[in-house]
Amino acid sequence: MRRWRPLFRLLCSPLTERNFPDIGDLSEVSFSGSPLEGAHVPDTGRPSRRAVLAATAGLTAALTVPATAHAAAPPDPRRLRALISGMTLEEKVGQLFVMRVYGHSATAPDQADIDANLKELGVRTAAELIAKYRVGGIIYFTWAHNTRDPHQIADLSEGIQKASLDQPRGLPVLISTDQEHGAVCRVGKPATLFPGAMAVGAAGSRSDAHTLGRISGAELRAMGINQDYSPDADVNVNPANPIIGVRSFGADPDAVGALVAAEVRGYQASRVAATAKHFPGHGDTAVDSHTGFPVITHSRDLWEKLDAVPFRAAIAAGIDSIMTAHIQFPALDDSGDPATLSRPVLTGILRGELGYDGVVITDSLGMQGVRTKYGDDRVPVLALKAGVDQLLNPPSIDVAWHAVLKAVQDGELTESRLDESILRILRLKARLGLFDPPHTSRAGIERTVGTKAHLAAADRIAERTTTLLVNEDHTLPFDPRTERRILVVGADPDSPSGTTGPPTGVLAAALTELGFTATALSTGTTPSAAAIAEAVTAAQDADAVVVATYNVTAGNAQRTLVSQLRATGRPLAALALRNPYDVAQYPSVKGCLASYGWTDVEVRAAARVIAGRVAPRGRLPVPVQRADDPAQVLYPIGHGLTY
Repeated sequence: MRRWRPLFRLLCSPLTERNFPDIGDLSEVSFSGSPLEGAHVPDTGRPSRRAVLAATAGLTAALTVPATAHAAAPPDPRRLRALISGMTLEEKVGQLFVMRVYGHSATAPDQADIDANLKELGVRTAAELIAKYRVGGIIYFTWAHNTRDPHQIADLSEGIQKASLDQPRGLPVLISTDQEHGAVCRVGKPATLFPGAMAVGAAGSRSDAHTLGRISGAELRAMGINQDYSPDADVNVNPANPIIGVRSFGADPDAVGALVAAEVRGYQASRVAATAKHFPGHGDTAVDSHTGFPVITHSRDLWEKLDAVPFRAAIAAGIDSIMTAHIQFPALDDSGDPATLSRPVLTGILRGELGYDGVVITDSLGMQGVRTKYGDDRVPVLALKAGVDQLLNPPSIDVAWHAVLKAVQDGELTESRLDESILRILRLKARLGLFDPPHTSRAGIERTVGTKAHLAAADRIAERTTTLLVNEDHTLPFDPRTERRILVVGADPDSPSGTTGPPTGVLAAALTELGFTATALSTGTTPSAAAIAEAVTAAQDADAVVVATYNVTAGNAQRTLVSQLRATGRPLAALALRNPYDVAQYPSVKGCLASYGWTDVEVRAAARVIAGRVAPRGRLPVPVQRADDPAQVLYPIGHGLTY
């Protein structure tokens, strides 16, 4: 370790009179607090954790830049290279991986989570995962029991950082999650939840997109999450897309690009790394890459005009990381390899033509789209050869980690190639201020996560998203004086993480608060004949009916439900809870709206529009084709009515 100690002395030199960089509005985010507990580590012949923290704090002082000046001079690569030069090969390999782990605690998870970790990862806890593989990143999932509540998340984050910094030559960890808002969210209530991307696209406000990123970033940062896999930069031009859909801002590449850039800058203002996904573009697929291998048939010229536009905008905004897509794109690479493993796509186009030198991360390596052609031992090696920096969530960390190690030992990968990626990763960690613990504080959580101001901002944004598509005979808004008794009926899909749900219940409760007497009746996404009959009977006792639909198709029984409710003669409003294309499936309904999502904030906003408390202001960010003739546009981009 003697060669390591002079390095720490070198890095410690700029510590005196250091000022913490300005990060913007401190009412929304705090990085203050007392030092981490347990900082003292007995002398074991290696630098103590206190020495590590002191050294890395000095590094941060020299390398970090204020979030409000994100595009300022980059960190000094000489200091980062000095860190890299002291790492073992095994430590370098570990830095490339971002891994899942079960449990609410880094050191004391529940027994069921210990068992899951042993089965899938060969370790008991997050701390053991870090000690064994020296992973550079951890990803949080709801189903992995990582995200119970804000204080628990913060404690888990601090435990992970401590476990990593306690290692020889310990480095801070990039802690990430998929907090897209709308359909995909890993951190739920009491954190602030915003409308999803397509809803924001319906509002069309760059200011709203920036506010979403800034507030969401502040709350994530307060809980120790420093990398968000958002925003989605895909241009959704395929109504049958099974995996993107409302996760996209829309079908107009320029509008998508503008909102992507605004949200990126919002996250940067709160010093959370934003991630544009899924390069080179996942918006025109009819196959889910989680379960299959999609093929994009766009020409190179169409890719330039459509898919590339938002990624260029993200890069111009200084995007921190870009996630790859497990799709085949023959016009960009005719080898048959997925883009994640394609050197022509990642190094040739993304690095070379688009000039991107930030972090490139794979989509999950457990998805079928990347496993179709090669085995799990080859995928991480080929991804690195293609130009990837971070390897996300392989099925087996042991298989993937040893495969990369062996590839270097055998000469297939050079250690200098690993160094290139580690330099980008450390540069990002330094820019985010991760070398300066503590990363969370209880006071920061209390004044940041789910505050009244943040929740009110989410409600205001949501009110600008609901889109009124049809309003014949002035069906809407409903009036509590003449249509007091409202039946809310229809689909109740599983609520996104952390929302109250089910949506019919939330909608009925919101309408009741607005002066109606509303009752909810769930009929499901594939209603049976008995459920439809029950709904029709209940409608006879109502003054008006709201039917909530969810991704209606030609053969879906939701069409029958809507038709039979329409036949009752009661005033009827149909609310598309997810894809706005539902409206094409029930052309006889005189009042139709789209909320683009079924989280509480989106459903409550739709209720205020139905009740006439706010005027509908959303505009379609995607075209809606006729159900009987998809070549004909029923409602174009920009369509939307108001009161």
